[in-house]
Amino acid sequence: MVVKIIELVGSSPQSWEDATKEAVAKAQESVKDIRGVDAVGFTAVVKDGKVTEYHTNVKIAFVVQ
Repeated sequence: MVVKIIELVGSSPQSWEDATKEAVAKAQESVKDIRGVDAVGFTAVVKDGKVTEYHTNVKIAFVVQ
């Protein structure tokens, strides 16, 4: 088995968890057999002293057929 890893950034106005889920869901549209996700970084956008958007940098692993 060969596993390939791609890096993506997901975003969400709710949370880093939702941003991670968004990245996986988007990857699933074009990548098959996703086996895991590694959240490697978290950032956020702040406007007027409030967090308005969460970003999660992820590595997504999938099997190469």
